[in-house]
Amino acid sequence: MKYQAGTLAILAIAAVAAGCGETNTGPRGTATEAANSSVKFWEAGATASWNELATSLAARRVVNVNRLYVYLSMAQLRAAEAATAIHPNPPTSAAIGGGSAAVLNSFFPDDITEIEAALDAQEAAEPWPGAKHADFETGEALGRAVGARVLTFAEGDQVGLADPGPPPIGPGFWTPNGPTARGNYRARPFYLASDSEFRPAPPPAFGSPAYLAALAEVRLISDTRTAEQLAIAVYWHANQSPFSNAAMQNLAVELIRSHHVKDADAAKLMFLLNSASFDALIGCFDAKFAYWFIRPPQADPGIILPISLPNHPSYPSAHSCISGAITGVLAAAFPSEADRVAEVAEEASLSRLYAGIHYRFDIEAGLALGRAAAAKALAADLDQVATLP
Repeated sequence: MKYQAGTLAILAIAAVAAGCGETNTGPRGTATEAANSSVKFWEAGATASWNELATSLAARRVVNVNRLYVYLSMAQLRAAEAATAIHPNPPTSAAIGGGSAAVLNSFFPDDITEIEAALDAQEAAEPWPGAKHADFETGEALGRAVGARVLTFAEGDQVGLADPGPPPIGPGFWTPNGPTARGNYRARPFYLASDSEFRPAPPPAFGSPAYLAALAEVRLISDTRTAEQLAIAVYWHANQSPFSNAAMQNLAVELIRSHHVKDADAAKLMFLLNSASFDALIGCFDAKFAYWFIRPPQADPGIILPISLPNHPSYPSAHSCISGAITGVLAAAFPSEADRVAEVAEEASLSRLYAGIHYRFDIEAGLALGRAAAAKALAADLDQVATLP
């Protein structure tokens, strides 16, 4: 579906003004309703429906969504594999449900009642009469056990623990305005051989003609920002951040459903795109703290921001690293959608230029890094990735 600029602008501004978190208007004019415990799992697919529930919960709680989605999808994938390995007619969706519930209960301890009600709704919805009811219980128990192992694995990921140290002082270096956000700096990767494997070349030298031209572009957009550009900036700031990845997750769910992807295959796809995104952020923050590059409004205080300024260096754009990784996997999985998902990645990335917080070269480097992480994930042998305890 081709994106309609005027419609998106109106919807995004209206949603922010109303403080609405229940329905996200997605990229290119799509819309996905938040999941609830009455969702028809047997029609919608357990992988997609549990992902929607996670997105709904994340909209109400403060949680690191990069970790949430990668371990949720990891539990779904490994649970589906375990069900297939032990059962001639595997209760795949039940195993996915049990694994999902285990992970979500850990991330959202205040919402366990809702999460368990969703699992009950899945069981009630499944056509499991008579003796087949035991098959759901078997799948659920298997999934819960896998989920517990995934959570044990997650404890060692080192997210947020490594300290990049103080930034250099001088012209062209970023200046913090509080505790530095560390992202996935020095976290345990799924695929990367080293944190710097996809580190981009340095940005243009501060004060050089190339740098001044890039800064001038940011200032021009700030001075002439259109309603459409404002809406895009606000939408992606709200729906792609350390605490929300609703836009990209909803896009993946929409494609899974519209292309009728089976549950086990959907679980694999979600793990690939979320683990690629996880590794892309490792590479992204490695580069940020290698270059410590100044943000545009720190170089030109006349740049007006419609959103808050993230408290980490500029180069490369984390938004673009995530967008490149996720859409890189989606384009490979759905070749007929490649142009569309590339447009989504471009819009998500440009949103940071429209907001005045990134240069165009931040965006270009971030997209390239994210796509490199996606390619490495797609080439990996998942049997050798993230071995569970």
